[in-house]
This record gives sequence, C-alpha cells and structure tokens, in this order.
Amino acid sequence: MPSPVDPESAVEDYDDLDGVTDVADLVEAAAAESPDKLALVEAGGRSLTWSQLEDEVGRIATGLGAAGLVAGYRVMVAMGNRIEFVTTYLGVLRAQAVAVPVNPRATPGELARMLADSGSRLVVTDVDTVRAVREAVAILARALDGDEAVGLEPDLVARAVQPRVVVVGGTLLPGERSYDHLRADKARFVPPLQDPEKLAALLYTSGTSGRPRAAMLTHRALLANIAQVARVHPRMIHGDDVVLGVLPLFHVYGLNAVLGGVIRHRAKLVLVDRFDPQGTLDLIEDEACSVIPVAPPVFAYWRGEEHLKDRLGPVRLMLSGSAPLSPELVDEFTAATQIPVHQGYGLTEASPVVTSTLISESLKPGSVGAALPGIGLRLVDEAGRAPEGEDPGEIQISGPNLFSGYWPDGSGGPDADGWWSTGDVGFLDATGDLFLVDRLKELVIVSGFNVYPVEVEEVIREVDGVAEAAVIGVEDPVTGEAVVAYVRAPGVDPVALEAAVRTHCEQRLARFKRPGRVEIVDELPLTGTGKVQKGRLRGLERRRALGLLE
Repeated sequence: MPSPVDPESAVEDYDDLDGVTDVADLVEAAAAESPDKLALVEAGGRSLTWSQLEDEVGRIATGLGAAGLVAGYRVMVAMGNRIEFVTTYLGVLRAQAVAVPVNPRATPGELARMLADSGSRLVVTDVDTVRAVREAVAILARALDGDEAVGLEPDLVARAVQPRVVVVGGTLLPGERSYDHLRADKARFVPPLQDPEKLAALLYTSGTSGRPRAAMLTHRALLANIAQVARVHPRMIHGDDVVLGVLPLFHVYGLNAVLGGVIRHRAKLVLVDRFDPQGTLDLIEDEACSVIPVAPPVFAYWRGEEHLKDRLGPVRLMLSGSAPLSPELVDEFTAATQIPVHQGYGLTEASPVVTSTLISESLKPGSVGAALPGIGLRLVDEAGRAPEGEDPGEIQISGPNLFSGYWPDGSGGPDADGWWSTGDVGFLDATGDLFLVDRLKELVIVSGFNVYPVEVEEVIREVDGVAEAAVIGVEDPVTGEAVVAYVRAPGVDPVALEAAVRTHCEQRLARFKRPGRVEIVDELPLTGTGKVQKGRLRGLERRRALGLLE
C-alpha cells in the first residue's frame, strides 16, 4: 500500500526566503538586484522595470495609508490583467491591508455580495468594470439602508461598509477617486510585516459548501507555496524566462503560481487581459514567451492549428492546471509541437499548487504528478482509514501553504494535526503519483473557473413559475465542462420558460456560470427524502453524449 506523502520540512521552510514575510518584499529584492530588467509588459506596449515596479508598489502602499486604510482593512481589486492590478495587489500587501481580487466580469449582484461579505472599504476598478462596480455599490447602499429586496443575507449586511471607489482611467463620478490620486507623489517607508501569519488575501471559492466563500490566505501561505514551487527541479520558471500572463490574476493560479513565481525568479511577465487563440499565438511569437501557463481549454482551442509548432517556437514548457487535461489531448499536442506539457493539481485553499508532473519519476497518462516538497498528501476512506492498495480515497493535504479557514471566522480549515480534506477523490500509485478520480463536491469547472451548482440553482429558482432546478456539469471539448440546467415549472410554456431562465441568468450570473443548455422537464428524479438524484441526470447526459437519447 502506498504510504502517505509526508512534508519534507517544517512550517517555517520558505526555501531561501529567510527574513521575507511578504510577497511584496520580493519586489524590493528584485529591484535592488536587477533594477533595469523588465518585470511587466502589457500586450498594448506599456512596461515596468523592477525598479519602476518597486516605486509604484511603494507609492500605492503610501497612498493607501494616506487614505486611511490601516492594517487588516480589506481592499477589493476588480480589474483585468493589467499593470495596475499588479501594483494595487502588491501595494495592498505592503500596506498590510488585505487584498480581495475578484472576477472583473462578475455581475453587479455577485460583486455586491462579495463587497458585503468581505467588508471591503475600498474597491479599485478600471473602465471595463467600473459600471458593474457602481451598480454593486448602489445595491450595497440600499441593503445598508434596510432594503431587503436586494437579496443580501442579513449576516453579510451586518459586516458590510459603504466602500469608496477608485477608478483606473475613465471619467469619475462624484465621490470617486482616480488611481493617479491614490498614488502618492513619493513612496514613504512602510515598516516591514512582522508576523507572516497575518491575513494577506481573501479569494472566493466554494469551500465545502455550495455558495462561494472566501478562503483566508496568509502571507505565510502565499510565500510557502512560492517557495515549494521553487524547490521543484527542473524549475518551472527561470530568471531569463518570459512568462505568458494570460491566466486571470484574480484566480489563485494566475495570482500566486504565475505572478508569485515570476516575482520570486525575477522573470518577465507578459500581461494579457483575454485569451484569443490566434492573437495569443501572435503575442507568444512577438514577445518570445518561453513558459506558457494555461488552463486545459487552451489546448482544445489550438487543436488543428496548421503551423502550431512554428508559432510556438520560443516555448520551452507548457504548464496546465485548474482542471484535468485529457491524456489524449496531451499526446496530440506533444506530438504536434515536441513541447513538454506538465500538469499539476491545486486548490485555492493550498495557495494553490499541490502536485506537479515535473517531479514525477516518469510521465504517466492521467497523472497530475507527485506532491511538492513540503506538502503532505494522503488518502482516506469513508471510515477515515488509508484505502487498500491503489484503491481511491479522499485526498487530504497538509503543509505551510494551507489556508487558515473560510472568512470571516476561520471555519473549515485544517484540523488540529494540520490536515485538510479537499473533497476530491484520487489514488496514489507505488511511486507517489496522484491520479484524480472524482469530486465529492458537485463543483463544475468551466475553462478553469469554478461554478457552484447551488448558486446557479438559486438564481434559476428566482424565475417566476420555477418549482425546481438542478444544475450539473457535462463534458465539453472546448471548456472542459459546461453547465446544464434541468428546470421544472408546471403549467409554464417551455419556450417562454427557457427564454426567461436564460435572460435572468444573463442578468445575475457571470458568463461562465450561465447554463449552456436548459432542459425543461415535467419531473426530476428524487430520492426518498426529496433530494434530486443528480447521478441519474449525469447518466442521462452520458447516454445523450453516446447518441442513445434523442
């Protein structure tokens, strides 16, 4: 029976980051060593050297302090992949406030809920997102005035404050500030963070419940995972690499695995706000990108590209995460390009990387790799025992990279012995490689983004006439999974109902959460206690995929 993979080191093992307590400290070190080396490049042409980035981070940290933001206050960051996202995030960390990066394409209702839940006192946004942010702030204002019709839960409203809005570019409304006004004229000394156990970021994920909750990531957790990844050999990122930054920075993969790794190794990050199959290939050629971290749908988008090998000429390594990647697609891509593809397994709560095939003894189809140095990995069955042989079990992890529980009370975090149950099921082979089997959670992953069926179901039930709704994920060749909604509404015209559901979801949910297909049914399969049997719905979808259903 494969034994659990134990951490190689204690909680304080930060690779060679002794004395570093904050990710922003790494920028200061890079600026001192390589001041004129490019750190960030935007697809549109703007760029910052390490010394310029350090100055900008210092100015933002100083400006936040002058604006009354003290240690522990939350600052929401609602922007796409641009230089100001990076400087704001790092400035918030240096000011010892708490960063709350969110999806800039979230709906106003979703933003309002996260604003209320986090108690953010400031939200920094840009011209692409400011309209939704303004609507969210207005919704929150109504809730704080006692308007229950906006639908925010009382416990969220109880910890909410009315946030100030800072806009990057664009025209300001009364009461708003510009990003340039937030930047101080000169960076002032900010005392270094003394305690890396202080909260650094809130990142929204499902946790073990259906509704999104914020994982509490400390400075210790973020730095620990950066150090754990840096101890992988061969290294994912070298100092002379040009790394494609197309993964969204509000997602933990882009935020800490990519941005954190780039800062740690003083590589160059090319920021891309949106993935476009042809445009991204052009950019890889133009910027000579050598490391390409992506989500699995990218491989499907590039499938069949006639000159793919030539267009990926500068690339030495493809890194895939966020969702499983089929072995067939890996083999097809590698055969066409001769570029190695390495996968990993990670979670927001782990900051995020847990395993990587870079440290496997050999590449095996379906494997997501072995545990990173410093991370414990074990499997347990329903009785809490280790499964026999290579039988599957629930994945539990431990290590200094783990979160501190869910906001606001720290519930759901690691147990007294430091182990945390992921809700994922897998098996370990004799060499310690992990293979994912299933999820205990009903999470649906669309293009690498988490979709929580409960959230979508609640939105659908708001539509007049809907009695029941059940949401599941189905395989999709482009996005990995797609959302399918089964809806029961007795006496309602099916055509009108489907249109109403789609329209309401467009208003209330981000695009990736919306059902790709709405099935209107007369009844849903239920258990004896009245719970929807989603396994039977998934069975129907499998039969549909095989052509066994009309």
